[in-house]
Amino acid sequence: MTNLTHKTALVTGGSRGIGAAIACRLAADGADVAFTYRSARADAERVSAQIEAHGRRALAIAADSADRGALEAAVAQTAAAFGRIDVLVHNAGIFLTGEIGAVDLADLDQLLAVHVAAPVVATRAALQHMPAGGRVISIGSCLAERVPGAGMSLYAMSKSALTGFTKGIARDLGPRGITANVVHPGPVDTDMNPADSEHADAQRGLLALGRFGQAEEVAAMVAFLAGDGGRFVTGASITVDGGHNA
Repeated sequence: MTNLTHKTALVTGGSRGIGAAIACRLAADGADVAFTYRSARADAERVSAQIEAHGRRALAIAADSADRGALEAAVAQTAAAFGRIDVLVHNAGIFLTGEIGAVDLADLDQLLAVHVAAPVVATRAALQHMPAGGRVISIGSCLAERVPGAGMSLYAMSKSALTGFTKGIARDLGPRGITANVVHPGPVDTDMNPADSEHADAQRGLLALGRFGQAEEVAAMVAFLAGDGGRFVTGASITVDGGHNA
């Protein structure tokens, strides 16, 4: 376990899947955790209860990451409740597909809003409340580095943008003692991509380990980067993908 006692965290998209696992893991390691959710109030209440079961403070904030004002307000609300933000995790994501000749450009706008603009907006806002030793961690995708099938160009592009953003802010924030890294998960068994879906076997065939990942396995890497083990890691792209990109 990582020691995050007396630390605070904000996780976007933390009511389910990988985001919920990250929020709960950071709480298990000692952090007070705020998280945003778009509409799943019952799921948000469940995650809050799990955070509080670890003896930590929880703050669930209804905010769509595509709404810049709502995201800035969520950061401000977190800082007001906890006093500062030590760990910021950009996790909120959507999955939209379509071959490039037929793709809806509204999907492009939505993907860029959630996967690219939102991390910029949230980071800018959080830096006002982040002390030295802070962490900015983005959740990307193995598809940012390897696209094994058709119809995923816009999604892959939006996730690959996180690599450039992370390397850039690592340089910007290094003098302040703040690190920035991106974690690229492979296929993970969540409600967005269940291990028993019609496409699951094809995905398993791409994995060196032959199985889907668990959300907790991605959360473990985030916790490592958030803790003392990640003090000298910055500007890095780390795959937690079961060998998808091997």
